[in-house]
Amino acid sequence: MSRSKLDLTGRLKKKKWKKRFKLIFVLLIGFILTSLVFNVLVRLPINTNHSVDGILVLGGSIRREIHAAEIASQYEYQEVPIIVSQGSKPPCIKLIFQREQARMHKVWIEQCAYSTFDNFFFCVPLLQKHGVHKVKVITSQSHLPRAKWLSQIHLGAKGIAVEVDTPRENGVPGNHESDLKTFLDVIRSLMWAVVSQIIQPPCFEVTPLEDVNLTEWYDKGFSCEYQGGLSKLGQQNQSKSKV
Repeated sequence: MSRSKLDLTGRLKKKKWKKRFKLIFVLLIGFILTSLVFNVLVRLPINTNHSVDGILVLGGSIRREIHAAEIASQYEYQEVPIIVSQGSKPPCIKLIFQREQARMHKVWIEQCAYSTFDNFFFCVPLLQKHGVHKVKVITSQSHLPRAKWLSQIHLGAKGIAVEVDTPRENGVPGNHESDLKTFLDVIRSLMWAVVSQIIQPPCFEVTPLEDVNLTEWYDKGFSCEYQGGLSKLGQQNQSKSKV
């Protein structure tokens, strides 16, 4: 075969691969946009009228976990999955739920997140896994409007409705951030809303609350936020574990 024929064959193969790549790219973009539009314009309006069937607690204040435990003890929320995203230390959360006599099944502690963006980045797939339609997001008043905007973007992109709940705080929670940080988080959340239609980021640090071993934690030592009022309760449980 002559060199000219080889060059012609090579060019034809390149054209075929380019066409295939363009077709795959167009189909992928079409799928992403179709999925996003369907979730936002069809599923979201329907789920807005749905009852709350999922609870997401954003870390940053132990008051939020106390509020979640109070909700978990209510009859109508007995089977609603609860995810505490990078909140207080696991033994503190378990002590809170014990004190409130709240159920611990279907409660998970997620420890992959290190920002508000991460809270939704890692927890939305977990909520989807449990088939939720409407999520109660528990945060603080000082954490608004950033938490509200990000929850509406991340969850709304999946067709999941949002209801924000802000318990009363004593003092100011530690995760109050600047307007610039809020703006940047909103921008990257909008970008992620598109990409998340095809990508589900995993979190390998999710612990069922029932599996938290208080005896092991007492041996290692831990402390909780003073607002939780857990010091006496912790001392009592610690003395019992040593008996």
